[in-house]
Amino acid sequence: MSERWFPNSMPNPMVDHYSLPWWQAAAEHRLQVQCCDNCGHGILPPAPICSECRSSQLTMKDVSGKGSLYTYTVVHQPVSMEQEMPFVIAIIELDTQGISNNTVRMMSNIVGASVEPADIGRAVSVAWEDMSEEVCVPRFQFD
Repeated sequence: MSERWFPNSMPNPMVDHYSLPWWQAAAEHRLQVQCCDNCGHGILPPAPICSECRSSQLTMKDVSGKGSLYTYTVVHQPVSMEQEMPFVIAIIELDTQGISNNTVRMMSNIVGASVEPADIGRAVSVAWEDMSEEVCVPRFQFD
């Protein structure tokens, strides 16, 4: 098991038909972006059709897990009783070079450090949090 930043009482992520392959890859510590086979547009979260060209020809592709902090907020109200406060919800701009022809951002958490306004644009990399044998959540740490 990986390091834990959030308590066991946190609710599990919602999984549907379109996001299941993404969560299965995450359980193997692989970060993926859904890409349109028609126009190359990167999509997160996974969807049934491309938001650019409306194609349904979509493929999941591994990305490096590197990126930068796009924006964030610091949360002071717990979601779970055992949760340590404060925690950071962040938007990460993923490095999708060679995978997608657009900027792909995802919501996650910055863990292991406090965050300051000057950290916008700072390099981050994925840090996997195994919530169980089946559920692994990508968090991010500063490089």
